Parts: sequence; structure tokens; C-alpha cells
Amino acid sequence: MIASHPRWFYAGLTFMAAGYVAMLALAPYQADLLLKIGYFPFIGVLGAIIANTSGTGGGVVFVPVFNLLREGGIYAITPAQVVAASFLIQSFGMSMGALRWTARVHEHRGAELEDRGTPVRTRDYWTVIGAVALLSLPTMLLTQRFGQFDQHQVLMALKSFSIILGSVLIASAWLVNRNVPERTGLARIDLIILLLAAIPGGFITALFSVGIGEFVALYLFIRHYPILMATGTACVLSALHVLSGAIWHIDVGHVPWDVVVLAAPGAALGGFLARPIALWLGALRLKTLDGFWIIGSSIFLLLASR
Repeated sequence: MIASHPRWFYAGLTFMAAGYVAMLALAPYQADLLLKIGYFPFIGVLGAIIANTSGTGGGVVFVPVFNLLREGGIYAITPAQVVAASFLIQSFGMSMGALRWTARVHEHRGAELEDRGTPVRTRDYWTVIGAVALLSLPTMLLTQRFGQFDQHQVLMALKSFSIILGSVLIASAWLVNRNVPERTGLARIDLIILLLAAIPGGFITALFSVGIGEFVALYLFIRHYPILMATGTACVLSALHVLSGAIWHIDVGHVPWDVVVLAAPGAALGGFLARPIALWLGALRLKTLDGFWIIGSSIFLLLASR
């Protein structure tokens, strides 16, 4: 028996649909260009599935596609537009994922599930989200408006660090946590470390549209928290940040609306499909794939940005 979703879940879907209709009605885009990049909904599905199964960013999926658009003379998209497009597309994909994972918390509390797994306490779930967002959201918004940094150097440092984290995740999944029960409650030391990562996570998210979700998901996975806790909180935090950060990109006119109009529905679909895929994979396989994805995508970005 499938548990019914709470009312706020459908309210969230309604809000997303209204936002997309408003974008179609008000945003400037070229109909002829939409035909040339008609494959973008499929790119949106792929990126959102990756982002919402792991809780980390799927933005690297778009990088080679944007490069092809630019090099083929189809769409001369700038680096600022790439980041803006990622913020807007993730506003649909990560929001859908956040709704789906948070509804799962509701189901765990109120229904018997065949794949229940390790229970997640609602208080722990929202404590992580609220505490991290309290520091990371203001950091992201201030960085967007006032930060002037060498994005290339920041990207190099971030992805080098991500390779280390991805390697630690794989090693911990197979060598340390494989036969150990998952944690059932949030430890104080883990909350403290997440708070320490909140400010750099907000800073990184402002520059690249991903960062805070990656930090939270990887750390909670390494510390052997359940998929629902690690991926769910990361998706909600990512959604909160991209929704808030998208406002600035719209205001300054960075958004390539043609790309967003096509990719957003695919991202929403990918966000919807991600949760059952993640639960089907299970903790060990998901952590392994997540670790290899982080390592592989980081190496790709390091090589592509040279």
C-alpha cells in the first residue's frame, strides 16, 4: 500500500507548476532556438537524477553540453549564464527532490514501508537543515552580491578537495561501515562539523550553484547515516539555496531562458524519479556510485578548466 503524501507536498507541486507557467508567459526566449536544443529536457532528467539520488550537484552534466552549444555556434553562453542556468534548472529539479525525500520522512513516521530501513528522526532531519541554512544561506547571498573572487582558483581547490572526500566515502563504505549498523540519531560532533562547513558551503554554492549539498551529503554518508538523512537533507538544503540564489541571477539578467525553459520540466521529472532509484540501489551501492561520480566529475572539471 502506497502512503499518501501530505498536503504540503501537493502545495509544493502547485507552486512549481505556477512558476513554470509564469516563466513561459513572461521570460524572453527564442522559439527557433528551442528547436535547435530540443534535447535539453533529457539532459535535465539525467542531471536531476544524479543530483537527487546522491544529494550532490548534477551540474557537471551540463558543462560538456554548454561547450558544444558554444563551439557549434548555436548558443554563445557565458560562464555567468552557465551558473545562472544551473540555479534556475535546479530550482525545479532539487525542489522536486526535496519534496520527495521529505515526504519520505513523513511516510517513515506515519506508515509501514516495505523498504523502511533505518528510521530517521524528524527532529534530526530538520535540525541539520535549519542549522546549516542559518549560516550558509546568508553567506551565499552576500557572496553573490559583494564577492569578487578568482573562480578558477576556487574551482581547483574545491574539486581537489572533492576527490579526497569521494575517495574517503568509498573507502569508508567498504572498509569501515559495510557491516556496521547505520546511525539512528544525530551526534553533536557531527552537527558541529556541519556548521563549520556551512559558511564555505554557502560561499562555494554562490559561485558554482553546487557545494552545500555536496558537503552535507558526503559527510553524512561517510559518518554512516541513512540514505534518507544524508540525501534528503542535502536535497532540501540545495533547493533552499538555488531558489534563493536564482532571484539575484534573474535580477541582474544572467539567465539564458531558452535553456531553462527546456531543461526545467526534465529536471522536475528527474527529481521525482530519483528517490526510488536511490532506495533501490541501497546504501552500499549508492555510496560507491556517489563516490566514483564525485571523483570522476571532479577530475573532468579540473581537466576541462585548464
